[in-house]
Amino acid sequence: MENFIQEEMFDANLRDVRAQASKPSSEIRIPGTEISGGAEIRVVRSSRRKRSISAYREQGAIVIQVPARLSNSKVSEVIPEMVEKILTREAREKISDAELFDRARELLARYLPEFTISPASVTWRPMNERWGSCTTLDRTIRISDRLNGAPNYVVDYLLVHELIHLMIPDHGPQFEALLARFEESERASAYLEGYEAGARG
Repeated sequence: MENFIQEEMFDANLRDVRAQASKPSSEIRIPGTEISGGAEIRVVRSSRRKRSISAYREQGAIVIQVPARLSNSKVSEVIPEMVEKILTREAREKISDAELFDRARELLARYLPEFTISPASVTWRPMNERWGSCTTLDRTIRISDRLNGAPNYVVDYLLVHELIHLMIPDHGPQFEALLARFEESERASAYLEGYEAGARG
């Protein structure tokens, strides 16, 4: 990781990181920045870890686990490196509009086989206020590109949600009954709530 990236993370955007790292806490929370793709960063000190360092996504946040005895200066060094690894891996896992459209059609056949209409297009779109939208007039569905690279069950949940709107415009009992067919609705909702909480923090 280039030094200028590390300096930008800590000096320009995250000036209180080193102060937080010096506190006797098992977790450091760093607000989302452009460098982290807007995701909150959580650094967790683990007494069970002796040498290894790991990073993963949890409800939108980037969680970095480090040994409890790792020095504060070393923690400051590894954060940008681990963030870059997560974002690089997710960039490789991103799916295209064509793949998103194919996935939507598969989900329609599986969860909504009685529907007589199908989407004309399903695409990623920059959206910060909403996770997805559906225009029934032209049968177009858009999913927030913030979630390109999110777990499959989260994207599938949003697709099923918007597919239902092709025929049902509101979120009434009929809509809820159809959405309940998706087995991981509760888990996906928790992920999205956590993502939003991290972004607000």
